[in-house]
Amino acid sequence: MAGNSTESGRSVTSKITSILMTFTEGSVHSLTEIARLAGLPVSTAHRLTSELASWRLLDRTDDGLYRVGLPLRMLGTGDAVAPSVVERAPWVLDDLAGATRSRARLGVLAGPEVAYLEKQPGTRPVSSFSPAATLPAHATALGRALLAFSDPEIVDAVLTRGLRAYTPHTVTSPDRFRRALAVTRLTRVAVTRWELEQGVSGVAMPVFGPGGDVVAAIELAVADLSRELQPVTAALAVASRSLSRELATEPRRHMRAVGQRTFTHA
Repeated sequence: MAGNSTESGRSVTSKITSILMTFTEGSVHSLTEIARLAGLPVSTAHRLTSELASWRLLDRTDDGLYRVGLPLRMLGTGDAVAPSVVERAPWVLDDLAGATRSRARLGVLAGPEVAYLEKQPGTRPVSSFSPAATLPAHATALGRALLAFSDPEIVDAVLTRGLRAYTPHTVTSPDRFRRALAVTRLTRVAVTRWELEQGVSGVAMPVFGPGGDVVAAIELAVADLSRELQPVTAALAVASRSLSRELATEPRRHMRAVGQRTFTHA
């Protein structure tokens, strides 16, 4: 089939099948590679891969490549392994960004930092998860929502490494930071004001797994806390509680947070 660029006589099913078959080895392909391997014009390959991506049968990477989506990866797994919280994140972030028209992020702890997925308002897809894409835990609402419900040893390790100032508003005092975590534990809402980016605030809430452990956090970017805090918190509450309830039904062994890793003191 490779190298045959003609479409005559081929059904839509045949074309879609030929596209999906290019991923049988778990490969990641560009659009031109898909067209060549499937024997389709680039315009046809573009139309069909876009439709497959809209159904999440294919995923689009940050650099514009295509790979197999979660629903197809789960087919034929035999033991029906449940997807991780990060694999569920795109649906949550899509809804949040669309409803609030704000930047939405879902993050998991990766040592003293937060590995995250991001959805900007608009048609751009959710970013691909990469442990290399991280944010400082202490200077983000995402990180505080996670650390507030983490083991004390993890918080101590973050403090031992030092609280770097990213803006004049970054909390760098260990005592102030611990007080902020205590407030987050009481309210289940973490708020940062201009601590990582000047002029950008963050509001985040934790997501819990079946054992009651924190497995992720969801954050929305806020320009005006005095005006936006209440509606943003309401939207986050719906998203975080819904995701927590969904994850609570899954076997605990499937709840390992993607990106989680241990770290040592510097």
